[in-house]
Amino acid sequence: MKYCLIGEKLSHSYSQEIHCLNGFNYSLREIKREDLEGFFKKNDYSGFNVTIPYKREVMKYTAFLSDDAKETGSVNTVVKTEKGYFGYNTDILGMEYAFTEKGVSMAGKTVVILGSGGTSMTATCLAKRQGAKSISIVSRTGEINYSNCYEKLKSAEIIINTTPVGMFPNVCASPVDLEKFNKVEFVFDCVYNPLKTKLILTAERLNIKCDNGLKMLVAQALFSEGIWKGENPDFTAIEETYKKIKKEKTNIVLYGMPSCGKTSVGKRLFGKLGREFIDTDEIITEENKLSPSEIIERYGEEKFREIESEVIKKVARKCGVVISVGGGAVLRKENVEALKQNGILIYIQRNIHLLVDTDRPLSKEKGIERLYTERKDIYDGIKDYAVNNNSIIDDCVKEIVDIYENTRN
Repeated sequence: MKYCLIGEKLSHSYSQEIHCLNGFNYSLREIKREDLEGFFKKNDYSGFNVTIPYKREVMKYTAFLSDDAKETGSVNTVVKTEKGYFGYNTDILGMEYAFTEKGVSMAGKTVVILGSGGTSMTATCLAKRQGAKSISIVSRTGEINYSNCYEKLKSAEIIINTTPVGMFPNVCASPVDLEKFNKVEFVFDCVYNPLKTKLILTAERLNIKCDNGLKMLVAQALFSEGIWKGENPDFTAIEETYKKIKKEKTNIVLYGMPSCGKTSVGKRLFGKLGREFIDTDEIITEENKLSPSEIIERYGEEKFREIESEVIKKVARKCGVVISVGGGAVLRKENVEALKQNGILIYIQRNIHLLVDTDRPLSKEKGIERLYTERKDIYDGIKDYAVNNNSIIDDCVKEIVDIYENTRN
């Protein structure tokens, strides 16, 4: 039996990996709006999932709708039967599961939902079920929109983003400026690629409890599988699948002082984990036919930093890789934000007397000790983890592997 996901643009999707991981013959099918009816008239799938922008539109092709699908006005799971297509909504179950796992209830809360599509309807229904105090929808052309929402929704306590804003490949965007709301207790972003959208990164910076849409995605996928197989989902399987996908998509980002051993550690990690290793300095050299030190000496540090930021912006969008960045890369906030979207930042520490300034113009110009003093607080402030690389490199690599294996939740 064959299954698939249908939608307009699917380059961001992890659904194929999730379902194939669980033994399903599953693929992605991008379908133009004018071809949607033809797909329902003739296809060889036993069932399929539905995503943006067809969750509402597919309802007219179904012979049966589940209560959840009727209530949400949205279908994300379809089964082909002898009586026609049966439509279900497992998004609401996935969202409920994600909220429960995070320990969040919307009961008595002022809820703001960004977007007015199918997933917005799902979020609205869940908020009603949980007894939200009030529910407001923000849309581009509605009574409450992205211009006046800050004034009209000052009391927002829970914000749910159901729009694709911030999703790969447009990862620098955010649907709202979270700093303009001062009563928010929880932010839920249905986007899962990147793992941390700009909205989520802002919530973390403001110390607001938050979560992305990956656990919701995995949960709804397994609820869909249960419908296709005629079985109840295994909640243990949801957690295990979530951990595997999260692990596969998380980057390991290495940073630290020049000559701290980032590249050597990264290459060893490639051997241990089988992950692609990306050295941003090597990419800069390849693309510009000049090494970082030559660029700095010829054009100045500021020009080099601009080139470096463009390279980091590109590589940070990858998933499941090991990335080594230059010692000064993390001094720019934009670089840190880009790297944190899919990565854990690991500070490679090394004693100053072990550092060298060979082919490192900034270390020579300022002196290693002064450079370290200037950067230390920034290095400490952005790290997710820190490891020492003062003696045996394999010990440093093992510690990073252990961190990676045990930080999947």
